[in-house]
Amino acid sequence: MTQCSVVNAQLDITAETCPMTYVRTRLALDRLREGEVLEVRLRGADPEANVPRTAVQQGHEIISQARGDDGVMVLRLRRGPAPAPVRPNHPRNSGGGAPPG
Repeated sequence: MTQCSVVNAQLDITAETCPMTYVRTRLALDRLREGEVLEVRLRGADPEANVPRTAVQQGHEIISQARGDDGVMVLRLRRGPAPAPVRPNHPRNSGGGAPPG
């Protein structure tokens, strides 16, 4: 994890439950440009485990993660590169090999 003082967007999902915690986080990350930082406030064992894990799996970086005096976890995520676009007619995406022919 690296340190960062600039936060480009903030999201409070302390009142949300899974899976909406990551859905809202993903939507907020999608609105950012690569390299920008999202600060997420979350509460509860499931969101505290799932949101950071899923963000990393999707190519984002955890900058910091700390619990405040109020018990709320504050997570800072750096937006990773946008995923490659899915090409619907590409054999890798259709589950098959070469088209019959």
